[in-house]
Amino acid sequence: MKLRLPSAVLVRRLRAHLRAGGVIAYPTESCYGLGCDPRNRRAVACLLALKQRPVFKGLILIADRFLRLAGLVAPLTPQQQTRVAATWPGPHTWLVPAGRRTPRWLTGSHPTLAVRVTAHPEAAGLCRALGMALVSTSANRSGQKPLRTARDCRRVFGEAVLTVPGTVGRRRRPSTIQDLLTGRILRP
Repeated sequence: MKLRLPSAVLVRRLRAHLRAGGVIAYPTESCYGLGCDPRNRRAVACLLALKQRPVFKGLILIADRFLRLAGLVAPLTPQQQTRVAATWPGPHTWLVPAGRRTPRWLTGSHPTLAVRVTAHPEAAGLCRALGMALVSTSANRSGQKPLRTARDCRRVFGEAVLTVPGTVGRRRRPSTIQDLLTGRILRP
């Protein structure tokens, strides 16, 4: 997988924005996503308010590699690692046991954390350039259609969100969500 990295100027701007608790919009496999630093409670609260999403639902984190999620997920058995690795990178989100120190603002009312190693080159490149995993939820207000362009993100969210230019992937449906412990698919 070829990772497309944003320009150095954009990376500096994004880092400063994320450090200040900002929210970004960026292209993913099927739509634009809203994201922020998952360890910043204020940023997550701002993202949830913009999206009009309740905290109890929990959030998805994306990364360019599983190692970026270390510390947020509980250790996986070798069998679990093999199972997850078979679907990554790709549009498959796993509900994995959350690490002991994983904040509730990420898990919501669940004992699991939703994580994905993305195959979208621009989203993966963004995580790599920033050196972090990102919150990844569709760029839309709850109950509305996900946005597919940077222009639509700027129109809907204005200055409240720093929008990263790019191209959404060809996928028409959001990622599959599957529980690692039970095998149950929650979203095909």
